[in-house]
Amino acid sequence: MKKNYLYLIKSFMACALLCSAAYAQAQTKTKDLSKPQTQVKGYYTQYYGNQPELIKKAQQWAESGEWRNGFVKAKPHSSVNLVDFYLQYQKNPAQWKALFEYLSHTDLLAISKGKHKIPGTQLVVSVEDSQNGPLAKRRSESHNHHIDFQYVVKGTERFGIIDHYTSIPNSKYRPDVIHYDYQVEKARFYDSNPDEFFIFFPRDWHIAKVENDTNDQQIRVIVIKVDYMD
Repeated sequence: MKKNYLYLIKSFMACALLCSAAYAQAQTKTKDLSKPQTQVKGYYTQYYGNQPELIKKAQQWAESGEWRNGFVKAKPHSSVNLVDFYLQYQKNPAQWKALFEYLSHTDLLAISKGKHKIPGTQLVVSVEDSQNGPLAKRRSESHNHHIDFQYVVKGTERFGIIDHYTSIPNSKYRPDVIHYDYQVEKARFYDSNPDEFFIFFPRDWHIAKVENDTNDQQIRVIVIKVDYMD
């Protein structure tokens, strides 16, 4: 009798474990992997983990607002590589200062869509009234010689950043862009808000204008390509 009782308990526990595993697997399969998530593990940006002092210096610099040049409407999104931001600003202060000064003095909702030059620089501001689309139709990309500064001033844009380890170029490099095949489950996704801007450096392989959970997919995004300095 005792043996039968123990057998029943073991059988019940085994069944419970199997059911739990099946449920977890089902949850993974039904999970919308294109929704915002930041805990996916992989390699997504330039690594500076072996330089803690540099990381600390960059964080303090970003928090100080030294870079703002009068622009107070937004701050870097949490996905921005602050070390890259800090280093590139030091190497190319003229363009970064001009960029933020322009943003601080310009009505970004009233300005006409299209291309606008920032006076005294080679920088061009692209004002895009656009629409998000299904993830499957949005291409990933990266740039070798330019940095993508993107500030969504109206609507919500979903951005993705893909994992380097599991992504493979699917096109020839043409100045200045290359595209990738990637695993959706390894990508990280973030939704924009008007209080934060995104910066994609060459090691930030990204996807833009991804459809999100809001009812309105119309957006206005300010895109400025800054020279990347080696």
